Amino acid sequence: MVTRRSWPTTSRATLIHSGGRVTSVAVIGAGPYGLSIAAYLHDYGVNTRVFGIPLDTWRSHMPAGMLLKSDGFASNVYDPKSAGTLAEYCRERGIPYHETDIPVPLDVFSDYATDFQRRFVPGLEEVLVTSLTRNGNGFLLKLTDGQEVLADRVVCAVGISHFAALPTELAGLPPELASHAYDHHELTKFAGRHVTVIGAGASAVDTAVLLGDNGATVSLVARSNVVKFGGKPEPRGLWEKLRSPSSGVGPGLRNWLCEATPSLFRFLPGNLRLRLIRSHLGPKSPWHMKARFDAGVSTHLGREIVSAREVDGRVELNLGGETLTTDHVLAATGYYPDLARLEFLSDDLRRSVRSHARMPLVSRSFESSVPGLYFVGPAAVNTFGPLMRFMVGAEYVAPRISHHLAQGAPAIRSRRRRWLVR
Repeated sequence: MVTRRSWPTTSRATLIHSGGRVTSVAVIGAGPYGLSIAAYLHDYGVNTRVFGIPLDTWRSHMPAGMLLKSDGFASNVYDPKSAGTLAEYCRERGIPYHETDIPVPLDVFSDYATDFQRRFVPGLEEVLVTSLTRNGNGFLLKLTDGQEVLADRVVCAVGISHFAALPTELAGLPPELASHAYDHHELTKFAGRHVTVIGAGASAVDTAVLLGDNGATVSLVARSNVVKFGGKPEPRGLWEKLRSPSSGVGPGLRNWLCEATPSLFRFLPGNLRLRLIRSHLGPKSPWHMKARFDAGVSTHLGREIVSAREVDGRVELNLGGETLTTDHVLAATGYYPDLARLEFLSDDLRRSVRSHARMPLVSRSFESSVPGLYFVGPAAVNTFGPLMRFMVGAEYVAPRISHHLAQGAPAIRSRRRRWLVR
């Protein structure tokens, strides 16, 4: 006989009497995943509260002037009736738009997604969750404004906000000398300084180019021997479309399968999943960044940081046979969804969530091993694969998790384009 452990509880009556509130579902995060899930749950009529700063990652942690890597058709926040698409937003405002041929500016996407939030998730509460603990069969959330909220179920849709991965070689440097790309939005503060960017992916290339545009002298250090760029979109015949279909993740059959069948990823052996997460969709930047990169960024390729130290207020990088001195090191080295980085989770919850390589494992409905606690987006990449690293993954997640959370309500018909050949 299995005995269910009893957890400390705060009664609903006590919480309501003290000014707290109760909800069926709490969504933590207000990016594309959180807003999409909230829009679907609202359509189902599920009592939902959403907590977070809307589009904070895009508005405060991506470089101003950036162009999105994702195509226009894959840069949406999702609602059940497809009434809030980027294409419709741009059409109504006379903003240039194309499904594949016109890169989406960061400020256009941020404004569009904010408009989506106002239309479809007007009840968003712009507060952060500081603590999440078990409370009987549900959960107790504590917020930055002092509120306490009881929730039957909780969806963690935090995106990349907690997961910036800084190389260990830079960990001993003060933040004024070394930082992660996530730490910056406006790059004008680096004007007149020498900045070394670490990495070879789209984030590294975007940051390096925009640093140069803002008056910095820029070097880029990468382990790879080449900085890769995608090809310019060209008209394709039917055979080319069938042989290398387009997807929201990128062109090619493997990318198409990542978007079309993410539910199969969890059946792969754990080590193979890790290898695919790390290697599939390796560093590559959009074609439209190549000319600007070649014109304004000096490169140190085939190199990696052996050590870094502060010398007279600057950073001396040992690159293994080469020394580079710079005013600031900016690591565009990606993100790792380490469960331990979610500091608002209680120690008990972190210990209780089944994980692999420190990443949460979830069910086909995105539920973790803790009943009622769900993870979506990058935090679910070890179960659903590379699709979870892209905002287009919300198109897959939102209808499925919301139908599950609605507990037996008729499924809302999804309009996913996964079988279309572009």
